Amino acid sequence: MNDALSSYRQSGFAGDLGPGRSAAVLVVDIVQAYLVDGSPLRAPVEAAVSAAAALVAAARDAGVPVVFTRVSYQPGGLDGGLFMHKIPALTVFEEGSALGDFPPDPRPLEGETVVTKQYASAFFGTSLAATLTARGIDTLYICGLTTSGCIRASATDALQHGFRPLVVSDACGDREIGMHESNLLDLQAKYADVLTLAEAQELLGR
Repeated sequence: MNDALSSYRQSGFAGDLGPGRSAAVLVVDIVQAYLVDGSPLRAPVEAAVSAAAALVAAARDAGVPVVFTRVSYQPGGLDGGLFMHKIPALTVFEEGSALGDFPPDPRPLEGETVVTKQYASAFFGTSLAATLTARGIDTLYICGLTTSGCIRASATDALQHGFRPLVVSDACGDREIGMHESNLLDLQAKYADVLTLAEAQELLGR
């Protein structure tokens, strides 16, 4: 990854965004569907979920807002559109399914914002951008599932909405390590800063 990133930088990619004046942690779709055996979306993401829980704890200790996202569809999935046609396994997120619930940790505390979405990006068709702008937030530490899907889409849209996306690498997970690593590389090259949990915790503690 370092060699590829160096090549990108030599071509004028991979500039550093850095944190802005006011941050939030965005926890994308850490729900039971990825953690429960027998779920069609089950993935080897336990380490990423643990790292995300540590990131959330650091944010709360520092008084930094935490925003969660979840996916929910009407019965029958009519509001899933073509996305549900492309990924039929998304039916696990129909209203009432326990697979759409948050795990014990991390999960929202009372008063924390929860954004419900139907598509990959946390911004598409949601009030997230307006909520962040109203709170004066300009930086997002992004963690969650999955790196090649909702993390990538949310980080790209964050940049396009004028927020600084800082993707916390070890607090994101995917079905395949190769997909995880290649998408982190591409995000670092074009759309976001990619940093480790330890780096994020240090920044949040300042």
